Amino acid sequence: MSYVIHSNYTNYKYTVDVYIPEGESPKEGFPVIYVLDGLSYFEFAKKTVEVQSKNAVKTKVNPAIVVGINHEKDTMRSRRFYDYTAPAIQYAYPMRMKGKEPEAVGGAEDFHLFIENELKPIIHRDFSVNTNNETLFGHSLGGYYALWSLFKYTNSFANYIALSPSIWWNDHELVRYAEAFIMNEGTCNCLYIAVGELEGFMVNDGQQMFKYLSEHGLNVSFYEALEENHASVVPSVISRAFRYLNQNNR
Repeated sequence: MSYVIHSNYTNYKYTVDVYIPEGESPKEGFPVIYVLDGLSYFEFAKKTVEVQSKNAVKTKVNPAIVVGINHEKDTMRSRRFYDYTAPAIQYAYPMRMKGKEPEAVGGAEDFHLFIENELKPIIHRDFSVNTNNETLFGHSLGGYYALWSLFKYTNSFANYIALSPSIWWNDHELVRYAEAFIMNEGTCNCLYIAVGELEGFMVNDGQQMFKYLSEHGLNVSFYEALEENHASVVPSVISRAFRYLNQNNR
């Protein structure tokens, strides 16, 4: 099932794919996993849930609604940089981006409003949803957005999955968001961070974020996927991430 939603907040048309588990909904409703970069990762998430939930006793992956939020293919790069990054007075780009700086950034607040005020109401209206067990899943810049969403809007989701998160973005500004989050006694049900072993500095970034949050009492897990890189980390760890969700939502 798919929806086409033109957001009044971002002025952009999103295609949203939805997978519904077979069988009767639990009395509390199905958990929901919202997948950023749906064009790339919706099918991974859908198949992981669809196949493994048939034998949930062994796989520890339970039935869930999977919602893929898609950008149009020809605008995906530019829209990712806009939708997934926070507004700032100025932006610092690393040398590796010289000559490849995005044209527009800082639209995360509007994208948040799209999810909260336009997308979620449709999902809650049309399906049996456990609103106490909703998860945001993001990779790379999407992982940055997942962490930013947790730090800025703590109650938007119960659970967060951030794979290879771009903690480096804008001179590691997420660290400052994390510090404010802890200072304000923010919390969540659970957070899963994973990075591929071959991702260089991103491994240390993920480890340091995990260390800081866990030392301040957050229920957070970190996994370094051996021999995996930035592109391969999603299919290699998605089952682990979903098992972690279920272990923390019994």
